[in-house]
Amino acid sequence: MGNKKIEKLCHPLEPVWNQCSKILILGTFPSVKSRETAFYYGNPRNRFWQVLAALLDAPCPQGVPQKKEFLLENGIAVFDVLKSCEIRGSADASIRRPQANDFSGILQAANIRAVFTNGKKAYEYYTKYCLADTGMESICLPSTSPANAAMTLEKLIAAWAVILPWLNRE
Repeated sequence: MGNKKIEKLCHPLEPVWNQCSKILILGTFPSVKSRETAFYYGNPRNRFWQVLAALLDAPCPQGVPQKKEFLLENGIAVFDVLKSCEIRGSADASIRRPQANDFSGILQAANIRAVFTNGKKAYEYYTKYCLADTGMESICLPSTSPANAAMTLEKLIAAWAVILPWLNRE
């Protein structure tokens, strides 16, 4: 971590959603691995895909087309809170000069019933920079990042089960 420099970056990914999306899950900003794979939660050690697959009783999607299809088929929109920031590597703690994404297009076109944030930093940034515009409180979920090693996969699945009623899957 010591030799990584702070970079000024713009969000490289399009949001994943359609008119049938029921919930919006927001991360903070794409990790180095996600930027390399050009898709959300691209680090193989991130448990995002495992958690959703377990909750939805589905095989874990592999590859970008399958992941995109998995999200859309299950009514899940995915994006990040920040459209640009200065960041060192993938470390949310290093973020400086954050600028929020605009969610109005998604919220107007889809019937989003709830907004969830993947981790405390995403929740903090959403609350500070987006809540006034969206008018929708976000529900903070524990981060699926490998940096959140204290949370076992089983604990993450249990905590993330709060999304199911919003998907009519309780």
